[in-house]
This record gives sequence, structure tokens and C-alpha cells, in this order.
Amino acid sequence: MKKEQAQDWSAGEAISALGIDKVRAPAILKRVVAQTLHYRWRFTVAMSACLGAALANLALPRLLGRAVDQTVAIVGRHGAGAAALAPVAGTAALLVGASALRGILQMTAGYNAEVVGQSVGRDLRLAFFEKLQRLDFAFHDRIHSGDLITRGMLDLEGVRGFLELGLQRIVQLVLLAGVGGWLLFDRDPVLASVTLLFLPLVALLAGRMGLRLRLAWTRLQERMAVLTLVMEENLQGARVVRAFPARAHQMAAFDRAGDAALAHANQRIRIRARSMAQINGAYYAAMLLVLWLGSHRIAAGAITIGQLAEFLAFMTILQMPVRQTSMIMNAAARAVSSGARLFEILDREPIIADAPGTKALARGHGELRFDNVSFRYADDAPWALRGVSFTVGPGRTLGVVGPAGAGKTTLAHLAARFYDPQEGRVLVDGQDVRAVTLESLRTAVALVAQDVFLFDDSVERNIAYAEPESRRTDVRAASRTAQLHDHVEGLPAGYRTGIGERGSRLSGGQRQRAAIARGLLPDAAVLIFDDSTSAVDAATEHRLRRALRAATGHKATVIISHRLSSLMHADEIIVLDEGRIVEFGTHAQLLSAGGYYATLHALQTSAPETGSDRNREEIDA
Repeated sequence: MKKEQAQDWSAGEAISALGIDKVRAPAILKRVVAQTLHYRWRFTVAMSACLGAALANLALPRLLGRAVDQTVAIVGRHGAGAAALAPVAGTAALLVGASALRGILQMTAGYNAEVVGQSVGRDLRLAFFEKLQRLDFAFHDRIHSGDLITRGMLDLEGVRGFLELGLQRIVQLVLLAGVGGWLLFDRDPVLASVTLLFLPLVALLAGRMGLRLRLAWTRLQERMAVLTLVMEENLQGARVVRAFPARAHQMAAFDRAGDAALAHANQRIRIRARSMAQINGAYYAAMLLVLWLGSHRIAAGAITIGQLAEFLAFMTILQMPVRQTSMIMNAAARAVSSGARLFEILDREPIIADAPGTKALARGHGELRFDNVSFRYADDAPWALRGVSFTVGPGRTLGVVGPAGAGKTTLAHLAARFYDPQEGRVLVDGQDVRAVTLESLRTAVALVAQDVFLFDDSVERNIAYAEPESRRTDVRAASRTAQLHDHVEGLPAGYRTGIGERGSRLSGGQRQRAAIARGLLPDAAVLIFDDSTSAVDAATEHRLRRALRAATGHKATVIISHRLSSLMHADEIIVLDEGRIVEFGTHAQLLSAGGYYATLHALQTSAPETGSDRNREEIDA
């Protein structure tokens, strides 16, 4: 199979491809560093220890040079006694002390910097998660959940990693190059110029490598995401794959994704190997030049052997921080791109939010009213609802039916204020839902959605999700109403039985009944069931409907369904088509009208229950 060839990039191309805004980069980095202000004391300790470690590091070349000169002097004095070794021993002790001090300070700096980084990471993670809880559904409709997870995990790690290591490396490099260079120039300006000549070249090569490696890693992550997606779809659709002769197709897709990932992984290896060879070549060439020039300076009496050793030791010490320019550039580039993506979410204000001074909903008997409501999901989208008006009072049930895409689920979303209508009002107990707090509204309006989601937890905790402090008797009462209790009692651990990912250990009908029980547990004034019994068999649905009437007879209830058996008992029924109410009345009145409802009723009552989906498609057409 033909493998994908990864492209090599220049540093400028890498910056552009990474989406780094060079104008905004300083502001983003400043904001990233500002996160440490919540932990000023630890951050100050970390940076102070980092400075101290760099200064202790700078003392080592000078002490080494002194030790060499002292040793040369002793060797030159043949027959010198043990007393002559005392200066060398003293210098050696200072070398050991400076090395130990450097190690202690580096450990202190590393520990405190990591504590600060982890603490900032926790704060950002909590802030990010909290913001996701408040952002409106219109935002979630546009942004893929995988992208949000990436921002909250990988991008956050990019910000944290820069605070842990990037800042330390920058401080060390600046101090070593600045102070160390000044000390060397003070010793011998000519040799210092040659010694420091390798700095800009190696820094340039290392920085270029860092940017290119960062882009290569980003591209590899994208290919690995595709590889993961192929594997995930294969696992989730295992029954479909095995039901059809699709094994070869799946293997080919996985092979293509794997080849693409391999090409970019190999590219990272090539970039690193080529760049490291160039960096090592520049470093050793500079060291040879210093040795050559230094020997001439010694012969001329300008410097001593120990001072040449000092220059060489400084180059050795400076080698690693300069090589780490690639890591600094990589960390900074990642912090800029990751910080921009992270702050984009943190700075976003939700459209659906409590206005200043908003009060809690004043609970009445429970009435839901739509007053000439029109709504569409985007400015360029068609109207999902157009001029819809109805009222559901306490103790009354409204049925909603219509073809797919007629706007039935949109009614439920507007009642719970997942979205706001562009025209008209939605009122609960006479109060506009935009004028009350979201928490009080969603306590008063319980929605059992058609897309059932259950958590990987026990049956009991799933039912009690909206009311975690509910008594077990209340949980069981809701379960009995939802016709789930008998099945749960037969499970190995009863209500404490785990139900697996998305309730995989329950059947479709059982998952729907668990969701109904969850919606019944809070003391809501308005109940909305959005096609919540589509997977329940006819006999169970009949018992469920009777139990719901007894348990919710005093509440305002809205039942949205394709199956007329679920809503024909309603006090009133509306038929939606293209977002408008086209029929309205009781079951008997709608049958006698001979419209959509009557046609749908005829199709559903003349075919077996198992054919309801086919009939639905026919009437939708």
C-alpha cells in the first residue's frame, strides 16, 4: 500500500501551520504566566532557587580553573610537600560544596515549580469544566465533544508544562549566558568572543528544531486521532462489521490510518536526528576553535592553563541549556497555541444565562404556555417553530405528534430553556422562562429526552441523579411507576447493580424506563416526555401509562411521540408540520377531521406493532 509522505517544514512554515498568532503570542504567554500569581510564595521560591542554582553553576568553571592552576603550580615545584596540596584541597571542597548547593537549589526549584504547575492545572481544569456546564446548547451544537476534551486535557497540559519547565529553562539560559558571558569577557575578551560564538548558531538550530518537532507532533496527533476513531468505530460497530463481510474494508481503513501515522512518526525521527547532528557539529567545532586559540593565548602568556579549562568548562555547562532552546521553543509554542484554545472557552460567555437580578421561579400549580413562539437554530437555518401557541394547565396532558423534523423536540428544548426563541414567549406559571433562574426553572420542568443517556453507575444512582439525597423508598417508588422495579429486583445486586457504559447491560426499553424514573423523582410541576417509550413494548407501555396517570395526574404533562397509543389519551393533541400547528383537538376530534392524525392512526392500527417504524416512514413521506 502506498504510504503517505510527510512534508518537511521551515521554522516560519511551522509557526504558520501551528496557528500561532505572533501578534497575540506575548499577551497569551503573559496571561499564562499570570496564572502563577495565585501561588506567589511557591512561585517566588521556585524562581529564586532557580536563580541560585544558575549562580552556583557559574561558580564551578572558575573553581575548576583555579584548581587546575593550583595543580600546575604544585607540579612545577618538584619536591613540594603535603602542605602545598592544601589550596587544591580547599578548592576541591568548594567545588563539592558548590555542586551540592546547585543540586539542592535545583531540587527546590523543580519541586516548587511542579507544585505551582499542578495547582494551576487543577484550577484551570475546574474552571474549564465549570464553564462547559454553563455554556449553551447552541455552542455545543457547533463544537465537537472530542475537541472540547482535547482542550480540557492536552491543551491544559501544554499550559501547565510551560509553567513547570519552560520558565525555569528560560531563566537558567538567560542567566548563564548573560552573567557567564560577562565573567568570560572580564577574563579574556578575545577568547570569550570565540567561546560565545556557538551560542546564537546552536540556539537558532535548536529553536528551529523545536518548532518543526512541535508541528510534526501536532500532525502525528491528528493522524493518531484518525487511527483511534477507526478503532473506536470498529469496536462500537462490532456487530455491524461481523454481520457484513466488512473485515477487509475495516483492515484497509486501519492500515491507511496507520501508514499516515507512521510517516509522521518517521518524520519526527528525521528532524531530530538531522538537527542534533548539526547542533553537535557546531558545538564541537566551537570547542576545537577555543582549544586552538586558547593554546596560542597560553603561549603568549595572556591566560593560564586553568583559565582555558574555565572557558571549556563553561562551554560544557552552557551546552545543555542552549540545546534545550528547542524544548523552550516547543514549550512556548505549545503554551501559546494551547493557551489560545483554552482561553477561548474560558472567556466565552453563555448566551443562555441568568440575567443580573434574576429571581427564582415562583412555583404555582404548574402551567406551561407557549405564546406565539418562533424559533430557528441559526440565522441561516429554516424556522423550526413558527407562531406556536398552546397552554397546558395543572392536571392536564398535551400530546404532540408530527412528521420527523416538524419541531416536536424543539418544543421540549424551549420549555427547559436550552435555547431562547427569537419571537414570542415561553411561560411557566405565568413567568417568562428568561426572567427566572435556570436552576429554579429546570427544577420545575422535568424533561425525559428521546436520546436516553445513563451513566456507568448503579441503577439507584442513575435514577437518583437529579436528587442525589433521595430516600431509597422514593427511588423505588419512581421505579415502580416506570415499570422497572420488578426487573431491577431480579438483578444480581438489585438497585446497586452497575449498568455499564451508557446502560449497556439494560435493554432499550429498560433504559427508557430508567430515564422516566429519573424524570419522575424530582418534584417538578411540568413533565415533558419526548418520545420516551419508543422502545417499550405495547403491554408494558399500557401499564406505564396507567401508572403515570396516577402519579402525575396533578401536573402539567406534555407527551411527544410518534406512536399514537402513547398519547391518544391526552386531553388535547396538537399536530406539528414544518414548525406550525396544523391540527388541534382531542383524539376523537382529530380522527373525525380526517387529516394527518387520522391517516397516521389508520396506518398504525392496521399494522402490527413491529411495523410502526415502517408506517412512520410512510406517513412522513
